[in-house]
Amino acid sequence: MRKKEPRIATPKLPLFIYDFATTGQGIATLNSELIINQQSYSELVGVKVLLWNALPGEVVSKFQIVTQKPHFIEGIAIEFEKQSESRVAPQDKQFLSTSPWQILNDQAELSAKSNILVSLFNHLSKTRPIDEELIQNIPIHQSPKNYFYRNKMEYSLYYNHEIERIQLAVHYRGSHRKMPITSSSLEIPAIFTRANQIVDELNRTKQEARSFQSLLLRANQSGEVSGGLLENGKPHPVFPNLTDTLLGNTYSYSPGGFFQINLPVYEAALLQIKAFFEDSTSVLDLYAGVGTIGLSVARDKALTLVEVNKSAYEELTANSTRVIHTTNNQLIHPILAKSEEVLDQISADASVILDPPRAGCDQKLIQKLCEVQPQKIAYLSCNPVTQVRDLSSLLQYYNIQSIQGFNFFPHTPHIESLVLLTRK
Repeated sequence: MRKKEPRIATPKLPLFIYDFATTGQGIATLNSELIINQQSYSELVGVKVLLWNALPGEVVSKFQIVTQKPHFIEGIAIEFEKQSESRVAPQDKQFLSTSPWQILNDQAELSAKSNILVSLFNHLSKTRPIDEELIQNIPIHQSPKNYFYRNKMEYSLYYNHEIERIQLAVHYRGSHRKMPITSSSLEIPAIFTRANQIVDELNRTKQEARSFQSLLLRANQSGEVSGGLLENGKPHPVFPNLTDTLLGNTYSYSPGGFFQINLPVYEAALLQIKAFFEDSTSVLDLYAGVGTIGLSVARDKALTLVEVNKSAYEELTANSTRVIHTTNNQLIHPILAKSEEVLDQISADASVILDPPRAGCDQKLIQKLCEVQPQKIAYLSCNPVTQVRDLSSLLQYYNIQSIQGFNFFPHTPHIESLVLLTRK
């Protein structure tokens, strides 16, 4: 199959990057016709251009188009007339695929993430009352490590015909094409070491890369690694569980299941929630996963934990049983259900933990929270855009006590946002 020719775009007037999008690209407006592979397009004037490898204040003279829609173009900046003083050299050649903000210095990254949250909450404050002081300078809790922090990686496999070997790989951004990698600053080093050992064994036994979907590996904070190869067309194997400690409490979890990627900064968020719930007697943990929030911050309270994923629920049950045996607290109850299916568990005298997926909370759940009005809500979100959407309803009945960001994923645009709410 012939490779698709890249679409290289040159605007007649260079693009000025005026801000970051909430998704992490630099934003510009096309103010002139655009030459794409030597063909001119004047009808594109006025569309937004979202560019990876572009920082606010930079001027871009050439970029590669990744996606083109009627009202915006997404691409990768290639040539510049001016670059930002905040730009630094990336650690990895594959940075655009794995951690595209490696080009941004650490302080500028924290400022950019704070500014994204400030912009979102300023917009919300136009329709809902929020204390201005809470919005003016939203803090971002830094990760203790900016490199080698990820405890989970899923690699592709690539057969390099030039050297006749299988290699670890990632996908080029916006493409099915694979890029072989020989080094990485993203994951805990024990993961990369183990991945290369597995690839060496595949080469020794002359396996075919196309036989495998991916290579999934996870490491705990002690450097123990679990996981392995996922074969195409076969059920995924069950890998040995790992254990980790959060706030002095031990949790068991599957390498392929949901567990936080960056535990040290996750603990910082848990400490904030624990202090907020100090005077609560009853806590409802929705979207509980394996129980790391509820069992860390409310193990001494009447605690109900709700999780819909069956494998995560099994681990949640095991972790809950361990806590019950340790604390003799018989008021801890895990439930297998969707959060929006257990609305009767929400009570006015309880405090609620929300940690939904990127899509945010189900609107039936938000409506029930507005109706019953529990005392406190701690809303931890991996997507501040949907968090702000949900808060628009909740703030009719709640006041924001705190807005904080957490840098769970350094050198990426991802922001974890924690909002603490008290009933009016």
